[in-house]
Amino acid sequence: MAQTTETPTQEAPTTGQQTPLPSSERDLRRTPPKAANPRLRLFLIIGAVVLVVGGILLWLHLSSYESTDDAQIDGHLNPISTRVNGHVTKLLVNDNQYVDAGTPLIQIDPTDYQVALDNAKAEYEDALANARAAQANVPVTTVSTGSQISGASADVQNSQAGIGAAKQQYDAAKAQLVQAQANNVKAQNDLVRYKQLVDKQEISQQQYDQAVASAQADAAAVEAARASAAAAEQQVVQAQSRLASSEANLRSAQTAPQQVTAVRARADAAQAEVLSKKAALDQAQLNLQYTQILAPVSGIVTNRTVEVGQNVSIGQEMMKLINLDDIWVTANFKETQLRHMQAGQPVEIYVDSNGKTYKGHVQSISGASGAVTSLLPPENATGNYVKVVQRIPVKIIFDAGETREHVLRPGMSVEPKVQIK
Repeated sequence: MAQTTETPTQEAPTTGQQTPLPSSERDLRRTPPKAANPRLRLFLIIGAVVLVVGGILLWLHLSSYESTDDAQIDGHLNPISTRVNGHVTKLLVNDNQYVDAGTPLIQIDPTDYQVALDNAKAEYEDALANARAAQANVPVTTVSTGSQISGASADVQNSQAGIGAAKQQYDAAKAQLVQAQANNVKAQNDLVRYKQLVDKQEISQQQYDQAVASAQADAAAVEAARASAAAAEQQVVQAQSRLASSEANLRSAQTAPQQVTAVRARADAAQAEVLSKKAALDQAQLNLQYTQILAPVSGIVTNRTVEVGQNVSIGQEMMKLINLDDIWVTANFKETQLRHMQAGQPVEIYVDSNGKTYKGHVQSISGASGAVTSLLPPENATGNYVKVVQRIPVKIIFDAGETREHVLRPGMSVEPKVQIK
């Protein structure tokens, strides 16, 4: 292939006459350049400014909120169960029926519980009567035991006085016995002397007979005085016995405080029995009320599993109530989206089912990620670690009046948009 060699152009020596230029170059030099269009330049400048401003506004808009499609409506699923055993006689609601709080749902046969209530009433009345009688015994016992103490004290004093009197009578009887014995000795001595005199016929027989009679009388007086002394001694013994008996009665009467305490204790026990029977009566009344199951909240009946004629037991779940007045949104945001998110920020909630947008606000952010609170949390210490962006549940509640139409249901998918700036 032939190579083309360029021969350097040699400039012509400068002389008074210039070297003529080629025709194309001459044409260019002769034609002035075309002036740029000012409108086009203005449009380009405006377009560039619009693009910059639009980009800035778009960036500001995209950075002013956080949204996710991993969100759904949540609510309370109130289980309806029975508190008593029994036979279902009436089923008063159907599935998907809206009921107000306090609406009867199920009727259980109340016959057995009515009988139990009547029995509890009778036992309560009986315990109440016993308690009243026991309470009445307290003041009666207090007064009677006080009287017993006073009477026993008086008997002791009388017995002590009787002993003194009996001793005095005994002393008098002994003195009379001594006097009778002295008179008897004198009479017997006189009789001996009169016997000697009558034998000598120095006195008459009549005088001697008087001396004999006087001696016999004095001897009889001694025996009478001895009997009186013995009787007086026996009275002293009897008085001492009466004193011992009175003191025993006094000691028995002095146990009155313990008796009163015992009576009061029985009265307290009777009152406690009244309280026990009253509690049983209240429980029987409650059990009778429990035979009619009422709606605890307003909501929609769902998952009904009970039928008429079925025997139900305590705690058995028979249906659920969905409370549509208390629903919220659980949104699972990525952890990278929570940097500027906090409670109280406004939220727009788009509902897929009806295409409407509702107003709400962030109530709280969960204390752990969904993975940590799951049934089988991940174990990152196994050696095969892969970093995964975790999701944190955020609770969003609707503003007042937003859910009054009751068209939202737990489980519906939503897309919340949280305004973070």
